[in-house]
Amino acid sequence: MLAICREGADCAFTYARNRASADSLTAEIRRLGRKALPVQLDVRDFEGSKNLIESIKKEFGRLDILVNNAGITRDKSLMMMSQEDWTDVIDTNLSGVFNTARACIITFLKQKSGNIVNIASVSGIHPLPGQANYAAAKAGVIGFTKSLAREVAPYNIRVNAVAPGFINTEMTADLSQQLKQKFLNMIPLLRFGTAEEVAETVIFLLGDESNYITGQTVQLDGGLGI
Repeated sequence: MLAICREGADCAFTYARNRASADSLTAEIRRLGRKALPVQLDVRDFEGSKNLIESIKKEFGRLDILVNNAGITRDKSLMMMSQEDWTDVIDTNLSGVFNTARACIITFLKQKSGNIVNIASVSGIHPLPGQANYAAAKAGVIGFTKSLAREVAPYNIRVNAVAPGFINTEMTADLSQQLKQKFLNMIPLLRFGTAEEVAETVIFLLGDESNYITGQTVQLDGGLGI
């Protein structure tokens, strides 16, 4: 989000529960001299997603880009996976992408411009065991990206995806040293990626330098998927 604002964009963003973090991010965006609109939203909410887009247009006067990055995990073996584990992940990680993209696509079609970047995962291409729900959702995001890109390309709307592998985040910080080493041994570049590298890839796909790229999934995984 901050990387996008540093490129000169005003930004709206959603958060599920953590108002303190949302307020902190809002303050950082405003320190950059950009406008910020924090909206508490569960992306599983179809009507709420429509209201979000209307709020953005009312606040900023226009809408140019959409980055879908809401996601959760409920990893466990299929024999231990509850229906709730399945539906929570599918509804958030896949249906959430549909909800927000559906909410903004009419605006993009009318103005004959727009740019969507969906955050998928290398798990949607080369999944690990115990991720049937997560892998299915992220594979769905990649298929959604390709189909929508073909559909809206005649209207000068681009749709791409980024599929990160293991990235240094709070989630990977909680892994045991033994498990970290196991995953590092699987990565040809022998390191985890950084959040900054993910942001830079998203910025590239949103920028003019990638104007001839659509329907693609960029694997940002250090070679994990080779």
